[in-house]
Amino acid sequence: MKITRSNISTIVTVLAVLVLIAAIPSAVRDTLETGRVYLFSAQFLEELPQRLTGPGRFRFVLQPLVAIFLGWRSGLSDARAGRPAYLYGLLTGEANRKDSLRSGWAAIRDLVALAIILDAGSQLLIYGQVHPGAAVIVGPVLITIPYAVARALTNRVVRPGQRVNS
Repeated sequence: MKITRSNISTIVTVLAVLVLIAAIPSAVRDTLETGRVYLFSAQFLEELPQRLTGPGRFRFVLQPLVAIFLGWRSGLSDARAGRPAYLYGLLTGEANRKDSLRSGWAAIRDLVALAIILDAGSQLLIYGQVHPGAAVIVGPVLITIPYAVARALTNRVVRPGQRVNS
């Protein structure tokens, strides 16, 4: 069997889903015992700074940098194709919104899945349990915001009339 990028993407995505599914029983037990949903609690906000200093803190630098690189690459592609800046196109609908979202997701899908896995692992090391809602929010936020901003700014800086080098 030949290993392709598509196979790797599928494996990483399935792994992220399995990690989240495995964490659900302890999250439900925690909610029943404490009467609160971790993601919407004061404890989540209090523990957020621990993620910056605990195991896996380097991902708070590495993941956004990779997302910025991917956004830059996609922004160059947008500029070459004459598409509007990414965020502007999404908000105004001038570009085909569905295609823009699809291309953005395709560029960062693996990174988001890895972010979820890394966040879950960090939670396990720091807190001794995994809160799946927090993993779904914290990990992907490190990716999606830098990606979208970098893609939009790259397109804006590289004007369609200019020569685009890659």
